[in-house]
Amino acid sequence: MNVNAIIEILIAVMVLAGTVLSLLSSLGFIRLPDVYTRAHAATKSVTLGILFILLGTFLYFWFVHGLISIRLLLGIVFVFLTAPVAGHLIIRSAYRSGVKLSDTSVKDELREDLKKATQLEKYHSREG
Repeated sequence: MNVNAIIEILIAVMVLAGTVLSLLSSLGFIRLPDVYTRAHAATKSVTLGILFILLGTFLYFWFVHGLISIRLLLGIVFVFLTAPVAGHLIIRSAYRSGVKLSDTSVKDELREDLKKATQLEKYHSREG
C-alpha cells in the first residue's frame, strides 16, 4: 500500500467521522430535553464534526491537488474559536433570563456561582 492510498483512507475516515458526529449532534439536538443540553449537543460535537470535515478537506486538497487553502485554514480557526464561545454565551444568557432546567437535571451549579458574583458586584459597588 503506497502513501497516497493511506492518505486518502485517512481523509475518508476524517470526513466520515465528521459526518457521523454531525448526524449524532443533530439527533441530540432533537431528542435532548432543554436548551442547555441542546446547546451542548449543538456546540461541542458539531464543532468537532465540522473541524474533522474541514481538516479532511484541507488534507485532500493539499495531498491530492497540491493546494494549500488558506480559506479552509481560516474556516478551521474561526469555527474552533467561535462555536464554543457562542454556545457558552447562549447558555449563559438563557440561564440569566430564567429558562428552567429540565426535570431530569440533578444539580444547578451555576446558581451558586451567580450568587457569589452578585454578592461581589454589590460589595464592589458599595466600595466604589
